[in-house]
Amino acid sequence: MRNPGLFVTIAAIAVLTASATSAAPATSPLRTIRILSSAGARGLVEGCTAWAEKNRVTVAMAVLDWGGNLIESHAMEGSAPNAIDTALLKARNALRWRRPSSETAQIVRSGQNLAPTYIRGDFPMPGAVPIVVDGQVVGAMGVSSGDGEKCAQAGMDAVFGKTATTK
Repeated sequence: MRNPGLFVTIAAIAVLTASATSAAPATSPLRTIRILSSAGARGLVEGCTAWAEKNRVTVAMAVLDWGGNLIESHAMEGSAPNAIDTALLKARNALRWRRPSSETAQIVRSGQNLAPTYIRGDFPMPGAVPIVVDGQVVGAMGVSSGDGEKCAQAGMDAVFGKTATTK
């Protein structure tokens, strides 16, 4: 005697197994990223330098790519000896936390998150911004002065117009 219930159960298990094994992955194993070019980084520095000269500020600048690699740095004549290091640390902070370094500094001051004070090499001080194009962080720019974020924004405006943001 045949058992029709057993046949239906086996058929259901076979269908579920076949659909589970043939399903495509939910996301692609590759993605397309934008990369900040050397020419773009130089343009950021030139735009920031023009802003600094207009505002009579002496600054040093550091531009990082999306992976944290230094691709451009510049110190204006008269910059302090530690200015490039300061700009670089600020840029790393903006890249790591994916927000302007002034926001990270405020979060630390308010006590909301003290992690930036414990991470080696982090520097939660105002003066750097991440560079975001079409929702992707393509790099960061750090500037040694107190108005560094304004200077970095001037560089971003010079290179990207209004297509790049800091968030």
